[in-house]
This record gives sequence, C-alpha cells and structure tokens, in this order.
Amino acid sequence: MKGLALESEPAEVGMDPARLARIDRHFRRYVDDGRLPGWQLVLTRAGKVVHLSAYGMRDLEAGAPIEPDTLYRIYSMTKPITSVAAMICYEEGLFELTDPVSRFIDSFAGVRVFKGGSAVAPYTVPVSEPVRIWHLLTHTAGLTYWFHFAHPVDAMYRAAGFEPGNGPDRDLATCCDSWAGLPLLFEPGTAWNYSVATDVLGRLIEVASGMALDRFFAERIFEPLEMGDTKFFVEGPDVERLAALYSPDGVTGRARLNSELGQGVLRRPPYLSGGGGLVSSAHDYQRFAEMLRCRGELGGVRLLGPRTVDYMTANHLPGGVDLARFGTAVDAAAPDFGLGFGLGFGVNVDPVAAKVLAGKGEYYWGGMASTTFFVDPGEELTAVFLTQLLPSGTYPLRSQLRQLVYQALVD
Repeated sequence: MKGLALESEPAEVGMDPARLARIDRHFRRYVDDGRLPGWQLVLTRAGKVVHLSAYGMRDLEAGAPIEPDTLYRIYSMTKPITSVAAMICYEEGLFELTDPVSRFIDSFAGVRVFKGGSAVAPYTVPVSEPVRIWHLLTHTAGLTYWFHFAHPVDAMYRAAGFEPGNGPDRDLATCCDSWAGLPLLFEPGTAWNYSVATDVLGRLIEVASGMALDRFFAERIFEPLEMGDTKFFVEGPDVERLAALYSPDGVTGRARLNSELGQGVLRRPPYLSGGGGLVSSAHDYQRFAEMLRCRGELGGVRLLGPRTVDYMTANHLPGGVDLARFGTAVDAAAPDFGLGFGLGFGVNVDPVAAKVLAGKGEYYWGGMASTTFFVDPGEELTAVFLTQLLPSGTYPLRSQLRQLVYQALVD
C-alpha cells in the first residue's frame, strides 16, 4: 500500500497470524456475496504496521480493483480531524471551551429551543444557556441532522434545503447562520444528539484562526503528518483512484452504484464540511490514528500536547454516563450502552455493557459510507477499515471488526 508496509511479524507484537487471517476471511464473504464492493484494512500495534489487507473492487462497473492508494469518501471520519484542528486553536489560546459560539458566529446569539408544535408551526423559547464551544465538540449543542427523521426540527432542516450530500449552494458561513436560525432540539448541554455541530466548529476554526478550513487542515495537520491524499474534493489524475460509492439494492441486497451522491466529491463543494467532507486513503488515516495513539505526536512532529489528547478522548458526558442514558433516540453511535463521548470521539467506557470485545478507554468514529477506525491506547492498537457502502449500519461491520481484531491479541 502507498506509504505503508508491514513492519513487524504478528507474534513479535503479541498477535496470532492464524487469528489475524480470520479477519480477512470474514470480510471477504461480504464481497463474494455482493454486499460490499471491496474493502481495505490497516492494523498497527506498538507503533508497527502488523496487518495490511484489501479485497474486492473500488469500481465494480469498471472492473477496477482496490489498490494500495485507493481514495475513499470518509464522511464523518472528518469529525475527529476537525476536532483536532479545534484543539490546536485551543492550545494556542484562541478560545476557551466555555466561550459562547456567538463570540465567533454572531447569529448564534439569538438561538431558540423547540418546545412544541410542528415543523410548520413550532413553538420556541429563547435558550437559557448559550451554545458553547464544548457543546459543539460533544454534540450536546441541541443541533441536529436532516437525515434523522425523528423530530420536527429534523424536518425543518430539510425544508431549509439541507439534504444528504454536499448540501445547498451556500458557503459555510451562510449554512451556520441558517442552522442558528432554526430551533435547537433541547437546551444546550442537557442531551446528546448527532448533528451539524462539527460543521459549525469548522466555521469557528476559520473565524478564530483567520484561515479557510481547507488551508488550516493542509498547513496544520495534513502537511506535517504527510497526509497528501486527504482533501475536500478530487480532481485530475486522482479521480481514477477514487472508489465508487454504493448502496444496497432494496431487493437483492447487493451493492448497487450510488452515482447521485458519489459524484459530489469531483468538484469543490459548496461549503467545506468539517463534519463530513473529506476524502482520504488508508495511508493517510492510519497516520492520523497513530498520531492520536502517540498522544499528539508522530515521527517527531507534534500537533497536540499529550494531555490534550488524553482530555479529548475521555468521556465528557455529564456524570460519566453513557449515550444510552444521555443520548437521543437517533444517536449514530448505536449500540450505545457503555459508550460515552469525548471531544470529537466516541469512547468505550464499559465494554461489558457495550457487548463488544474491546478495551476500556478505546476511542473511535466512523463515516456514512461504512468506514471506521478505532484507537486503543492500553493495547497500543489502531485499526482503519475503509469501504464505500452507504448508509453505515447496513451491516454490523464495526462491531465485527472489533471482535475479530481483539480475538487476534494473544499476549
């Protein structure tokens, strides 16, 4: 794989090669029966790449296989990158986590909360607590997504022109003003709801730093970490490397080309989505995950202080509760028992309650096209799994990846 090579025999880092082979056998079945077009996996332990595998096609129609340098839409795996960018700004004193968002985005000074009524005739009241920066980082701001279909405010987002994909033809500043003009689901800080909060955080980074989000990402994260494949859109020769996007056929369940959404990354998007806009590669995201595992530093380049990473990857839900007790009915991190949330990451606070073989303190996130990654500091382990099947959650790929990776640890 581009920039990636096996660096250790599995036994040297406490992993069983025969058990590692179970991972590939399992996920190959998804390709062989047509449920996935193809996939790519990178496992690292103790700082050494110990397992690299890929199977299937990046483009079924063209007969093009997964290659070491294949590019993928990572969608919400953009969120941890935006959160790191925000904490770079925090470490430089550009804001405090308790600062109201309205200090940087004026329209958030007048937000209101939905209290009843309908999407066409909502009853709202002024907030009693301002939306603060830590609310954005923890998805406790009361914002939402248009694709939840669970609350009247979700419908109000759709009526305002926001739909899955790259969104309407508005820049990021205008989108944030639009979201601020729609009601919050709840008082900030009183519940967890997966939302456009990280997109708002991206705009806040722009205002606080004085740099466009793509430039900030490039200069402060991608160039230092040698993540040259990670960007907001694909052009020129790189288009050939981009995996096609698929969704399951409603009758057969086989992966079917989703050209409507898949073409969105072939042009500069209307707004730079810190919540879901990036394209990346196995090489790049593995480096990002390893930087996190190494507590902010990789290859002599430090992006964050170690205590900042520790702070980000702790559970920030009030009282240390999990998402089952603090989240709404539409949390995208399901199953949510035993799972908390930090500053941009899901956090496993109780593997027994979560009913998944994993390490306590492991942190993770995934993307809308079924991509995922996790970092387990205690086990010195990182995993990056990339594919292109939308929506996520169609199959239990993430929980199965964990159980198969952890069963291969034998030390």
